[in-house]
Amino acid sequence: MKKRLGIIGFGNMGSAIALGARVLFEVRVFDKDGQKLPSGEGLKTETLLSTLVDNSDVLVLAVKPQDFDVLLDELKPLLRGQLLISIAAGITTGYIENVLKGAKVVRVMPNMAVKISASVTGMTKGSYAGDEDLEAAKELFEILGKVWMVKEEMIDSITAISGSGPAYIFFDMEFNKLDPLKITAERKNEYIQRLKQAALDLGFEAKMALELAVSTTASSVQLLIETGSSPADLRRMVTSRGGTTEAALKVLVGNGSWSEAAQAARGRARELSKR
Repeated sequence: MKKRLGIIGFGNMGSAIALGARVLFEVRVFDKDGQKLPSGEGLKTETLLSTLVDNSDVLVLAVKPQDFDVLLDELKPLLRGQLLISIAAGITTGYIENVLKGAKVVRVMPNMAVKISASVTGMTKGSYAGDEDLEAAKELFEILGKVWMVKEEMIDSITAISGSGPAYIFFDMEFNKLDPLKITAERKNEYIQRLKQAALDLGFEAKMALELAVSTTASSVQLLIETGSSPADLRRMVTSRGGTTEAALKVLVGNGSWSEAAQAARGRARELSKR
């Protein structure tokens, strides 16, 4: 029998997770904007949050950070011990635990390549989540790509590399008018080295810095090819107003390095943080 997965928020990330998870989970989705909800595609839709929660063993919180407090207040009277997986940038497990007393929380930071099951995902668990909860979260996100376990203090850093990093690649390809279908091995290696140095400068060990750089580069190029989207389109898609990627791109527009861009992205994540 498939585990029951409920996804709250059906935007770019929530929808990609829902569609990828269908192979192992019975997936239900809820969004306050009912027009976003899918018809068919192997997903069950719920028009009431309470119904979704009642019929889910694991909940993915995929709403925007600015909508998070309202969602937590709505969840308070509804939860009955479900595992909560949060993908919200800047919101710590401790913050969620303080609002939802004793909640089991795993925090993840996937990237847009989740759309093609090639995500580069950072993951950390809260104080009340057990090993079995972590395994459940890993089971879900390993369907959707590669998972790296990190300490929570490094989540903002992984956001700056694998979360915002694809936009650095898309921006470079857009600026230099590069065809994704003709990207050279030399150019890919250049991206890897620039991302690796940015990761090193944020405090990652050399092995992980290289792994993140290789995976982020490969998945970003693969995303361009498989979706047929332009670098400009995907750059816009991964750039939220006032978010970490926007902060990084301002540095790149000013001719800053990828290391400086990543530091700006991490700094913005910390500014947005709720701890």
